[in-house]
Amino acid sequence: MTQFESENGIAPSSEEGVASQDAAQATTYDDAASNLNTANATPAISATANLWLRVAAELLGSFLIFIVIYLAYALSAALYGANLAFIAVATGLVYAIVTFVLGRISVGHFNPAVTIAAMLTSKTQLLDGLLYIIAQVLGGIAAGAVFKSVLPVSQSLPVKLWFTYAANGFESGSVSSTALKGAGVSFSITLAILVEVIAGVLIVAAAMSTLGKDGKGTSHQPWAMGLAYGAGAAFTYPVTGAALNPARATGVAIFAQNQGLTQEPLQQLWVFWIVPVLAAALVALVMVAQELFAKSAATTAVAAVTEPEAVQADAAAAADEGSVEQSDADVRDDQADSQGNANEGIEAN
Repeated sequence: MTQFESENGIAPSSEEGVASQDAAQATTYDDAASNLNTANATPAISATANLWLRVAAELLGSFLIFIVIYLAYALSAALYGANLAFIAVATGLVYAIVTFVLGRISVGHFNPAVTIAAMLTSKTQLLDGLLYIIAQVLGGIAAGAVFKSVLPVSQSLPVKLWFTYAANGFESGSVSSTALKGAGVSFSITLAILVEVIAGVLIVAAAMSTLGKDGKGTSHQPWAMGLAYGAGAAFTYPVTGAALNPARATGVAIFAQNQGLTQEPLQQLWVFWIVPVLAAALVALVMVAQELFAKSAATTAVAAVTEPEAVQADAAAAADEGSVEQSDADVRDDQADSQGNANEGIEAN
């Protein structure tokens, strides 16, 4: 409305009112569309940020676990001699504590074998799993670098001594090789594979049993993982140095290479990758088979329940069909009787 129209009491035309309403509606539609686009973009951004947060937690958790293990194994064994009880408790506690603290943010894997089993059982998506594995390995490498940089070294205390108790190996690379050398024996690759497979199955099975269908850990995850890793460390440490985790074995092997050990760790590292992956595949195979069996049993139960109902429905349909046929027959008989009576009446006339 113009000033002239306002002063003279002239109302705006209907065309101007309609135009004003159309403009207001267009503005409302534009605002709604903008809000809708923003709402649709927000979940995608949130999901991406959440993924990278989980990846960062996997990296940090792996670093903390591995650096504690490297230091605990090396310092205790080098200064006081290997103590299996201490090693088992330390291993179990660090996995349990880190899982408790960071498992709420990440998925609480901290082990490529666990991640592979989660991917095979569809608890973790492929891309997410690959990023977790990369983060875990990077965490191990970072832990190995820090471990080497903080070790006190001298001519009487070479770096070789520290890495002997932290690195993983078998035969001449085993932490028990020196003790067994006097007897003329060593822990073979067969024994190393056996103990690592058993420990791997225990660890992966414990992890899978505490992960929901969405891949998130339950409240039982920390102590279950702590017990599994502690038990695994107790019987694998004398043979292989308790690898239990490909990322843990990789981090220390890289920096223990060419440090004067009787066996170069990188030459035996393949065992500590293939064996845990094999354990993960075995656990995943059992879980998938169990799920298929459960679905088959459920289908059979449903079929057993619905089959009697189908039989009853068929019987009712057959009875109805028989009734219709009988009714048709009765009608035909009545028509035949009527026709016969009519014919007799005609003949009588």
